[in-house]
Amino acid sequence: MAAASPVVLAPKAFGALSHLVGTEDLDLSAGRKFNFNSDWSVKVGDVPDASNPDFDDSGWQIHTLPYAWNENDAFKVSIDELSTGIAWYRKRFKLPEACRNKKIFFECEGIRQAGTFYLNGKEIGLSENGVMAFGFDLTDLIKFGDEENVLAARIDNSWDYREKATNSRFQWNDKNFYANYGGINKNVYIHVTPKIYQTLPIYSNLGTTGVYVYANEFEIQHKKARINVASQIKNETDSDQKASLEVLVFDLEGKKIKTFSGDNVKVNAGNLAVLRANALINDLNFWSWGYGYLYTLQTNIIIDGKIVDTEFTKTGFRKTEFKDGMIYLNDRVIQVHGYAQRTTNEWPSIGLSVPAWLSDYSNGLMVEGNANLVRWMHVTPWKQDVESCDRVGLMQAMPAGDSEGDVKDRRWEQRKEVMRDAIIYNKNNPSIVFYECGNKGIMDSQMQEMKNIRDAYDPHGGRAIGAREMLASKVAEYGGEMLYIDKSATKPLWEMEYSRDEGLRKYWDNYTPPFHKDGDGPLYRGGPAKEYNRNMQSHAIEDVVRWFEYWKARPGTGKRVSSGGVNIVFADTNTHHRGAENYRCSGEVDAMRIKKQNFFANQVMWDGWVEVEKPSMHIIGHWNYKKGVEKDIYVVSSSPKVELFCNGKSLGFGQKSNEFLFTFESVRWKKGILEAKGYNEQKQVICSDKLMTIGEPHHLKLTEVKRPTAFVADGHDLALVEVEVVDENGHRCPTALNMIQFELEGPAEWKGGIAVGPNNYIGSQNLPVEGGVNRVLIRSKNKAGTINLTANSDNLQGAKLALNPQAISVTNGLSHYFASSELKPSLGRGATPNTPSYFISRIPVGVKSTKVAINENNAQNSYDDNEKTAWENDGKLSTAWIEYTLERPATIHQIDIKLNSFRTKSYPLQITVDGKVVFNGETEKCLGYNTLVCKPVSGSIVRIQLTGATQEGKDIIGEEVSGKVLGDGVKTLHANAKGSLSIIEVEFYELVKNK
Repeated sequence: MAAASPVVLAPKAFGALSHLVGTEDLDLSAGRKFNFNSDWSVKVGDVPDASNPDFDDSGWQIHTLPYAWNENDAFKVSIDELSTGIAWYRKRFKLPEACRNKKIFFECEGIRQAGTFYLNGKEIGLSENGVMAFGFDLTDLIKFGDEENVLAARIDNSWDYREKATNSRFQWNDKNFYANYGGINKNVYIHVTPKIYQTLPIYSNLGTTGVYVYANEFEIQHKKARINVASQIKNETDSDQKASLEVLVFDLEGKKIKTFSGDNVKVNAGNLAVLRANALINDLNFWSWGYGYLYTLQTNIIIDGKIVDTEFTKTGFRKTEFKDGMIYLNDRVIQVHGYAQRTTNEWPSIGLSVPAWLSDYSNGLMVEGNANLVRWMHVTPWKQDVESCDRVGLMQAMPAGDSEGDVKDRRWEQRKEVMRDAIIYNKNNPSIVFYECGNKGIMDSQMQEMKNIRDAYDPHGGRAIGAREMLASKVAEYGGEMLYIDKSATKPLWEMEYSRDEGLRKYWDNYTPPFHKDGDGPLYRGGPAKEYNRNMQSHAIEDVVRWFEYWKARPGTGKRVSSGGVNIVFADTNTHHRGAENYRCSGEVDAMRIKKQNFFANQVMWDGWVEVEKPSMHIIGHWNYKKGVEKDIYVVSSSPKVELFCNGKSLGFGQKSNEFLFTFESVRWKKGILEAKGYNEQKQVICSDKLMTIGEPHHLKLTEVKRPTAFVADGHDLALVEVEVVDENGHRCPTALNMIQFELEGPAEWKGGIAVGPNNYIGSQNLPVEGGVNRVLIRSKNKAGTINLTANSDNLQGAKLALNPQAISVTNGLSHYFASSELKPSLGRGATPNTPSYFISRIPVGVKSTKVAINENNAQNSYDDNEKTAWENDGKLSTAWIEYTLERPATIHQIDIKLNSFRTKSYPLQITVDGKVVFNGETEKCLGYNTLVCKPVSGSIVRIQLTGATQEGKDIIGEEVSGKVLGDGVKTLHANAKGSLSIIEVEFYELVKNK
């Protein structure tokens, strides 16, 4: 590599990046962990004798890890067509004589799917689960000084790979959910330690658990907590040792804020032991949503007053509780609103193996859009995304390994092993708040097995363990279905995959080129697939409609509440799809992380922990139509009233629906400015948004997307470049679809972008903008120098951009440069507010007793806080009633009722209070609860009666990808009878005056 202006890491304190000149000798004083990613030789195909250190690999391609050998397939082909097979990876390296008589470990954050590893011709181990980190002890086979070492790996990413010892498949190696980017697709490291050392948090192959940091005795208001450290150490010297643990705590600016020590512990030769220390620390900054405050803990093994080993752990401190159906973060209730994102979190032509800054960019966009949680789907995310969420302040739900469904054979044991490894590896990451044991419900006995693993390896981390569904579980600490509305007064329930609709960024609405009619697309499983071929306008509206159902059941609305839900997915993903494209287009951003209109809709609705705390608005669409166009205009706003203006003239107030959506019908386009203003109850303007008519396309504009770190010449880093078609004033032309021709010169590799068209334009240097914009990726090579990018388009002025990646220092295959070391935590939202996050809007009125004509023993099921039980009559209209005697006389204003077959059936109901009719109407099909607004009548006996036949209607959601039709209630004997009244849960409410 070039030696000019190199960048090396000097983590003597805790990992600051320094710009220093590299030397020929590896600097062991700079830390015990080394970057091992550079200069791997890669060959696709099964090559005989490739494990032999003398094998000639001079003709192989050279790559910097992480690198998936089939990366060029990403978004080019459907998930089930991603290339599979065998690939070999080989690395040559040297270790200095100073490493002799030390321990040498290899750490890999993960591969896909399985790999056999060799060092200097000897097999050193196997990893097969395709998800988690693993490691090997290289000490006995390593060579030192001028002798060269060769590490080789044979990687198999076959979809049908089977575990060698059992012949069992891995449940999550699935063609629908887990995109298959094969090879060593995550980071690798070398660790050099003394013979008595703090272990690595890697259980597979090494059987060790590393350092564990946790906090307790919280006093949030006083910024105080007790910090506890437990470090597992191993004594591989020839004699017993007495050792103690010293802990130094550094804040975000590198200032040491505390030093404390533990007692001496005898560590017998050849044995493991745990050293402990703790201290009460004042003036702490607690990790929070959008406030990724992190500390670095330096832990030293002390023997005879001397430091013999040092390790660094970056972590944050936060308090969590899960009770009363709600989630508490630092003593403040937070309702989940975020995304269920595929764990691969992939990019076109790259897959998952992006540099760390792009992980922060992508995950940071979720927080910018006011998401507070990401639920990674099916398998554990790689460490880079886990650490990224720490920095950007995004809570995580961490799965282990699953596809969709319960298993009880060897595959269940595999799931437990992955959960064990994942907990051990990620137990110090504060953003992980939930451990997910399955993408579908499991038995309570299985949940207890998983809970035992959590309690063994992370008993104090403040993380709830559960799974999808688990509504009636006595063991799970949280649950929630895929996309319904579940409420609870005990464990939190939040929905894990709502709003599964799809839509491309290319399509604004029916009136904008290329004039794609909303919903047009191929059939899905023989039926219309309108929901999966939306334009941006209808997709944004759908997001509002769906979120409204969770907002209605938010904390403060009763004793039983919803803890929210996550929208599937955040970024378009190379996984199973139902729309016209060969990848899933459900994202609020596209695959290049360009925002769609529904991004802004969620941003408006989610700007608060529970209640919206900062009013805002967004006009859906653009204002560049042709003369004569007349269309409805939609505004998403958290203000009570919205007024629309065109060129300063009021067009009136919008019709409000679903709390956040304001509709202005039949607005005629006029060139100029379209502005919306939001008003509070005092008629004051509290938010606004505006669109303006943009001029004709004039020239191209190239911009490197802002990054917080230098672009480096390591053969792996990526520059993200945005190309825009703009008018003569530099404003983006929102309807432009121009084809762009790119030229690239200098030490770089073209990776490109994505657009609708042949092969999705993957890898092509010619691709169009969509909505006036697109983006491309450019990869650095192992050489510094100027990179020149030129963009041209017919009849437009072109654009140029120069990039200058910096060299890094690599010595004999190892480096102290780490891509994430300069990434700073985001503190934009500030520390957890000390004000309440919600207000009480309704007072629940409990039930004392019931009266029914039939099935009296089950009547309590209709108000038992268990959505897996229900009361029903016998299917006859004459028995289709139930009376509730309230705990006290009350004026009932609203009734929340969850009826069986809520998604497909409507019920004509009459409700009386002490004999007076307070409601007479038909329930709506929904995703859970109908809120019935009642005429306010005071009384103590509420009677709910079916007045006619129930009405079957069109299902408001489609079938699952497997073809299975999702259930929408509880199995009962008379579900199909027209006179069936079946109530899962019912709640009675008084409204709070002057809330």
